[in-house]
Amino acid sequence: MTTQARRLYTAKVHTTGGREGGSRSSDGRLDIRLSTPGGAGSGTNPEQLFAAGWSACFDGAMAIAARKMNVVLPADLAIDAEVDLNSDGAFFLSARLNVSLPGMDRNDARAVVDAAHQTCPYSKATRGNIEVEINLI
Repeated sequence: MTTQARRLYTAKVHTTGGREGGSRSSDGRLDIRLSTPGGAGSGTNPEQLFAAGWSACFDGAMAIAARKMNVVLPADLAIDAEVDLNSDGAFFLSARLNVSLPGMDRNDARAVVDAAHQTCPYSKATRGNIEVEINLI
């Protein structure tokens, strides 16, 4: 972190048992069971949590971009995030964000989505690290 950067928030989560365990945040707002993707467990998995976090953050980044561009986002906008757990002998992730901006001018929608992908912290963290598609649907 640069000397000019200001830490805005720190998420603190304690996890035990790995993919078959549980996670609880220090403030108690998150308290979940974990399960292996496709397994018999009833909990969520890290890929689902990543998809939820990224799509929520991306929504916020789109709102900021839209304000800067003086365009209005539709109230019924939606983001379907898909995070794949892959293996080629080693495990790796890939992801797609499928963004729906119904009724919005297609050029404005594309500009907002592209701007959001440049500023969203999750997009920045994945850039160059995993294969990512940002689709305007």
